[in-house]
Amino acid sequence: MDENLIGYARCSTQGQDLRAQRTALRKLGVDTGSIYTDRGYTGRNRKRPGLTDALAAVEEGDTLVVTKLDRLGRSVADLHAIVGELDAKGARLIYGGQVYNPGDPISRMFFTVLGAMAEFEADLTRARTREGVAIAKAEGRMTGRKPKLTALQHERILEDYESGKYGAAALMDLYGLSRSAVYAALVRARQHRDSPPHDHRQTRTQCGEPRLHEAPQLRSRRSRVPGHHP
Repeated sequence: MDENLIGYARCSTQGQDLRAQRTALRKLGVDTGSIYTDRGYTGRNRKRPGLTDALAAVEEGDTLVVTKLDRLGRSVADLHAIVGELDAKGARLIYGGQVYNPGDPISRMFFTVLGAMAEFEADLTRARTREGVAIAKAEGRMTGRKPKLTALQHERILEDYESGKYGAAALMDLYGLSRSAVYAALVRARQHRDSPPHDHRQTRTQCGEPRLHEAPQLRSRRSRVPGHHP
């Protein structure tokens, strides 16, 4: 009986492309219909629908194929758990064209070293990301998420809601917001509307009490012409 190959590919963000991994898996002999994918899942996330389906499709005598070990996972514990599940089914693992043999001490050592490197790279990336965020905040380049609606749109969404003609579901469609974003926009709009207007003429005395600036007295002056006496 021919060996049945099950392929698995993963990328961490929605914007990344899986075509290179798909092409590599096909070159390793995996049929297009036997390739399972996860897009937008990190290797530290064990709960991946594509991986779950791939492991469920693997049967005795089958082989799970990945282009690189870090595509399968970035945690040594998770990688060993996945390999243990394959071994219990009587299946094999191929990563980067290399067959993993759990009965071979050298193969186990090499597998563990690669898994540890994948985990180390993930930890290093997170540390660099945290450092970059901290530097950006210190330099004032990260000021938080900007609101999706303009000030005028906040005013109008509150008017639409309080008119009674539009419910939350209708406002979601009209403004392209999620339900939570609609409620957050309504709260901000009410706070802005109900806040007292700020009087820029107010200042404070030495005791901290507000005091209005006195309007300057305007005095008209007649232009003095040399030699002219009123």
